[in-house]
Amino acid sequence: MSNKTTEKKNMPILLKPAFKDYLWGGRRLKDDFSKETAMSPLAESWECSTHPAGECRAVGGCFDGMKLREILEANPSFFGVREHVGGELPILVKLIDAENDLSVQVHPDDEYADKNENGQRGKTEMWYVIDAREDSSLIYGLKEKITKEQLKESAVSGSMERYLQRVPISKNDVFYISAGTIHAIGGGAIIAEVQESSDLTYRLYDYDRIDKNGNKRPLHIDKAAQVADLNVAGSPKQPMRVLKYSMGMARELLGRCRYFEVYRMLINTERCKSMACYEANPHTYRVLLCIDGCGSISCMGESVNFFKGDCFFVPASTPLCHLHGKAQFLDIIG
Repeated sequence: MSNKTTEKKNMPILLKPAFKDYLWGGRRLKDDFSKETAMSPLAESWECSTHPAGECRAVGGCFDGMKLREILEANPSFFGVREHVGGELPILVKLIDAENDLSVQVHPDDEYADKNENGQRGKTEMWYVIDAREDSSLIYGLKEKITKEQLKESAVSGSMERYLQRVPISKNDVFYISAGTIHAIGGGAIIAEVQESSDLTYRLYDYDRIDKNGNKRPLHIDKAAQVADLNVAGSPKQPMRVLKYSMGMARELLGRCRYFEVYRMLINTERCKSMACYEANPHTYRVLLCIDGCGSISCMGESVNFFKGDCFFVPASTPLCHLHGKAQFLDIIG
């Protein structure tokens, strides 16, 4: 393989998402983010994923049509120094359209999932609110301390809502949801979620809804009671956010934990002669999710247009890139 071809492998990789048609979804991922699928409703688009429940593929470039997992298996240097197993990414990035309330649920931590779910990962996650109706809210933990028996009884009787802390939300809010936190996204919200690569959800309460086949979705009350934090959650606080400016670009840290770092990045080079510089991290991969606007990303003489809703996997070995346009991204470091 020529050096030129080898270099092209290190370009940011545009991804095709996997889709989910959960009953609480709507149309906004199609209407506002141009997601193309016959699924209706469309609840989630898994924008960067190697999880077997929803794998992404490359669009264009030398990896066109390949699964991201296959690309990473063949190119382990794309991870940088980050520990990995084969081509498995430890994180998953998705867009969520909550036309209606999601179920009240909880996720296990890594230790519980490893022991009880055949070695799977637990699920800690972070939400960035892209948009929300004026009346939108979410459930964030409990407003009073309860016992496992109270949790189970309220789940069975349908009286759980009396214990739940409901928090109003607005566009641009950030919420960190650690494993064990009882939670639910409320109707009317568009959310970008960054999480551990896991599809483990223990459902506690689902408003007695039925799916498209006329069945109630299963609950997982016993497992949920084992992993749920039953203490008072306290009111979630928005992180201190400071924009740092450079030519054509501004960045702010939204959140950081042991699994990922997430920044919001604003690009505006419409009146600049020089483009904004985007420097990949030589030690680990990154994920770029465009949450608004459009433009182009250039690297090694190649240029790719991006639009609202597009997502790129950026290998650790990617050279300096340039961004042009007016857009907002989530810049995620794995």
